[in-house]
Amino acid sequence: MRYTILFSILLFVFFTGCKKNNAGSAPTLKFKNVNSTEFQSGDILVFTLSFDGGSTNGTDTVYVEEDVPNCPASSFNESYGLPSYPVTKGQKGEITVTFGYNSNSSYQNISPQCQENDTAVFRFALKDNAQHTSDTVSSPKVILYY
Repeated sequence: MRYTILFSILLFVFFTGCKKNNAGSAPTLKFKNVNSTEFQSGDILVFTLSFDGGSTNGTDTVYVEEDVPNCPASSFNESYGLPSYPVTKGQKGEITVTFGYNSNSSYQNISPQCQENDTAVFRFALKDNAQHTSDTVSSPKVILYY
């Protein structure tokens, strides 16, 4: 009985003492939506993500990967700096990531590279100024018609 009580106290101290400190936590990222899942040449792809800044360091980089299993030549992995913004405790917001599909726009153009439709999944992650990185979130499958 004495050991059971001692063991219970030790377990309680262990689990209450191991809580994560939110002051240095990584940003969280959630995929909200994409404006469509099927695109023709000339269309604009718009991905909307929501974030919680985690720490009060501000988020400074978004990582984007396009994975096209049927055409690796179309795949890419890029990082983009985010504009500066006033940072507050519990910072939350939305990020839009926009690409043009062979469009006459100012957005980065993407297009199929293998003479066939691209069926792609886009993945996103955030990094804050303290070098904490969020979990990776993925879009649904997106088809770029050739």
